[in-house]
Amino acid sequence: MLSIIFFFVAATYASVGFAGGTSYLALLTIYDVEYLLIPIIALTCNIIVASGNCFNYIRAGNLDLKFLTPYFLGSIPLAYIGGKFQITKDFFQILLFCCLTISSLLLLIQARQYKLTNQIIKKIPFFVAVMIGAIIGLVSGIVGIGGGIILSPILFNLKAAQPNKIVMATSLFILINSIAGFLGQIQKFNNISQLQPYLYLPLAVLLGGQLGNFLNIKILKSHILALLTSMLVLIVAIRLSLKIFF
Repeated sequence: MLSIIFFFVAATYASVGFAGGTSYLALLTIYDVEYLLIPIIALTCNIIVASGNCFNYIRAGNLDLKFLTPYFLGSIPLAYIGGKFQITKDFFQILLFCCLTISSLLLLIQARQYKLTNQIIKKIPFFVAVMIGAIIGLVSGIVGIGGGIILSPILFNLKAAQPNKIVMATSLFILINSIAGFLGQIQKFNNISQLQPYLYLPLAVLLGGQLGNFLNIKILKSHILALLTSMLVLIVAIRLSLKIFF
């Protein structure tokens, strides 16, 4: 059952350039997976889905590394450091709930931005971009997400680039950030054999991610996909809150 849910989550997130990390984390928490395993599983799935997204964008020649450089300078080291943090189960769950809630609200705002064309682009100061990347990187590393679901709405609302450029940049940010966080998380984990029961999940998100890319390119408009994604995140956040607080 969990693999089917992961498949559809990956499809939904990939359709708007995300990887699904926040929802993977929440679902694994709801299903009572050992909390130390959760970030590693979620980041592995993130890397797989984001790799597929980036491959399609690179093939189309649409990725701009220069645009992301200051964000990477802040996020990569902090995601690695955050991944090494030892946190309690209660703090992990509350931080995850906050990330889900904030992300869903930001995505609702972002959904409106997709309709805007030829908007005036505002250059973000280099230092500000580094700080944005650092804060997102630290939170992402601690919780076990790629951070794109937070970065993307921020860039949209700051009008840092055209919508299609932001979506493509977000996928690469998720991929690199997830790898950095994974390298940090894996250092505090000793028993790899505990991951064996969940090896089917990466396959599920691999297939779901490809479906999401197809939906984005062929079928649904971006603002509709963004709205559906925000609703999914909000539903998962509410379900997680029931487990944590009641």
